[in-house]
Amino acid sequence: MHFKPVKVTDRVFWVGAVDWKLRNFHGYTTYRGSTYNAYLIMDDKITLVDAVKAPFKDQLVSRISELVDPEKISYIISNHAEMDHSGLLPDMVKLVKPEKIFVSTMGAKALSAQFHWDVDVEVVKSGDRINLGKSHITFLETRMLHWPDSMFSYLEEEKLLFSQDAFGMHLATDRLFADEMERDILEFEAATYYANILMPYSDLVLKLFEKVEELGISPEIVAPDHGPIYRKKEDIDWIITRYKEWAEQRPTKRVLVVYDTMWGSTEKMAYAIGEGASDLVDVKVVPMQGSTRSDVAYEVLISGAVAFGAPTLNNNIFPSMADVLTYIKGLRPKNLLGVAFGSYGWSGESVEQIKKVMEEMGVKIVGEIKSRYVPDEALLEECRALGRKLAEELIKVCSG
Repeated sequence: MHFKPVKVTDRVFWVGAVDWKLRNFHGYTTYRGSTYNAYLIMDDKITLVDAVKAPFKDQLVSRISELVDPEKISYIISNHAEMDHSGLLPDMVKLVKPEKIFVSTMGAKALSAQFHWDVDVEVVKSGDRINLGKSHITFLETRMLHWPDSMFSYLEEEKLLFSQDAFGMHLATDRLFADEMERDILEFEAATYYANILMPYSDLVLKLFEKVEELGISPEIVAPDHGPIYRKKEDIDWIITRYKEWAEQRPTKRVLVVYDTMWGSTEKMAYAIGEGASDLVDVKVVPMQGSTRSDVAYEVLISGAVAFGAPTLNNNIFPSMADVLTYIKGLRPKNLLGVAFGSYGWSGESVEQIKKVMEEMGVKIVGEIKSRYVPDEALLEECRALGRKLAEELIKVCSG
């Protein structure tokens, strides 16, 4: 099959791959597939920026070959060592035999540990600059955004920022540019990506903008490693504004209720808590039957308070809720209020266990409630009251 490159600027072309089938990215559900973006800079020193996931060799090589014999590539830049970008790198090194491979300090270590190869690489640090002939690239290390090896590459003359996983999203599409897509889809997928990939590093995201300004980087095109390319000012302003908002994690007047249930008792409690809160704030109720942990991560990002509920099974949290709590804890959300709830038959440990996990997350606990077997109307009214209390406390936080 022949795969065509896409022109980004007069000297930069997208030569990546579209993965229409991807539905799970290390635990993150990707309903719309993804792209693995790679870029070819046509200059005196022809440069490949990132590779793609190993199974997509045909797409990458075919797109490059439409522009130039791959063996004429002089340089390879590896902005990120994760396998969806570097999996094909050893094959490309053998095919291209590049003069130089540019990586970050931690990138050199990561690639060596992954591939156990004997390949010389040139380590670059923040502020380092290389000459491609008619254009220049400045590098910026972005450690832990979201791996230790991560870095940006900035093509100065084009004002084009290769931003690796930052500003990306998992979205397979035949339209490569953000201005060709529906904004509500971009909003959802960008937020879902941030919540599931970058939320743990929000403090570093805020510091990143300071580093970008220090290096005088002012991009007119932002080209991430997943999803669409931003080539219009309003789209770049939009995604940067969103990242700053998500990184700050300011509470919103929105209560999220997440639960699973065995025989409907915990579900009754979930609905009652949501009903109690809904008189005062927006509410979203997410049943884990039919939802995924990455759905919950997205909802947590845009909420100010959470209510997690589960029945007790074998003296523990019901498995689906144990899974999602472990996942959300790892994403380290901030500035949340919360309540724990659940039902039980004879032991009832789940609520205390949920509360403990929430406290470990840094959630400020407003209350807890449990029901033995099926909740009666009196207990459901207590759930409504707890929902109202959670909403009232949230309003105080948002108003302060």
